[in-house]
Amino acid sequence: MTGCDPVASGAPSAVAVKVPEELSARVPAEQRGPGLDRDAVRLLVSRGTEVSHHAFAELPRLLRAGDLLVVNTSPTLAAAVDGRIGHARVVVHFSTRGDDGRWAVELRDPDGRGTTRARAAGPAGTEVSLPGGARAVLEEPLSGRGERLWWARVSGTDVLGLLREHGRPIRYSYTERDQPLSAYQTVFALPSPDGQGSAEMPSAARPFTARLVAELVSRGVGFAPITLHTGVASAEAHEPPYPERFAVPEPSARLINAVKAGDGRVIAVGTTAVRAVESAAGPDGVVRAAAGWTDLVVTAERGVRVVDGLLTGLHEPEASHLLMLEAVAGRAAVGRGYEEALRGLYLWHEFGDVHLLLPEERPHAERCNGNSW
Repeated sequence: MTGCDPVASGAPSAVAVKVPEELSARVPAEQRGPGLDRDAVRLLVSRGTEVSHHAFAELPRLLRAGDLLVVNTSPTLAAAVDGRIGHARVVVHFSTRGDDGRWAVELRDPDGRGTTRARAAGPAGTEVSLPGGARAVLEEPLSGRGERLWWARVSGTDVLGLLREHGRPIRYSYTERDQPLSAYQTVFALPSPDGQGSAEMPSAARPFTARLVAELVSRGVGFAPITLHTGVASAEAHEPPYPERFAVPEPSARLINAVKAGDGRVIAVGTTAVRAVESAAGPDGVVRAAAGWTDLVVTAERGVRVVDGLLTGLHEPEASHLLMLEAVAGRAAVGRGYEEALRGLYLWHEFGDVHLLLPEERPHAERCNGNSW
């Protein structure tokens, strides 16, 4: 169910301000000073329109016994590879492997600073030379929504082997320098049986450490693993997500349903976890084991059936993710939270601070139908 103040799916987000460039997190938290770990980020907590400020290490005190965190186990791939079109240098971002063996790819121009800028892709038949004598041939756009991502057929190599040998993590212009792939793996990442993973890190889980997970478990907070392999985000156009592979295993489905039937709260760690769980939920709100592709776009108009809360990074005002936040928490809560994040100089993007959206603590009679936002 949606919150009490829904917004239509086509409406603009409640966040209408520009994020100053200096609020981009340029390096991981553990590199900002001696003795710091990944959890050395700030945590903004929204309960409806009530906002409080915390260190992420305080998370175990902000949750309660019986709560369940849904976490994405997808590992991050070294998905950026150098290539050439004729004599022109390009960078190929490998997004998603299709069922027919083709890969959805994004072509970008190197900008001379170690990052990339947008490039017009196509036409069909364009050939990209890759390391080791491999090549990729563009065949057709991924969808009718635009030509940023193309289906490409790669020959002369196994793509996952190519990424392991020649790939590097996708890096955006707001970051200061290249980072090892380990900097983009979360504590929950597990190797996939088929070697697949996410083109970009499921970054909401990045601040978790093994020590913090142990403390949460000791306080009675549970974990439900799911998998959703994220594709290449639209850094410039902020398009809605494309279909992505996901899996919700039977034990996690049972855990989620048990918590929903009791007094606990189901809190998704990241928008990827929301998308996976909501894709596995029926109209009755019951989660069933599921695997395959999901094209679900969660909006306030569609609402959420399972998720009570969300831990997520801070998204740019144009990002389609904000409509999902509004589906979970309501427009007023998201708008108020982002006002406070800007006022408090929180850091944005995958190495930045995080935002925990929880239900308001209200008397039962005052709650709106559905969840208690």
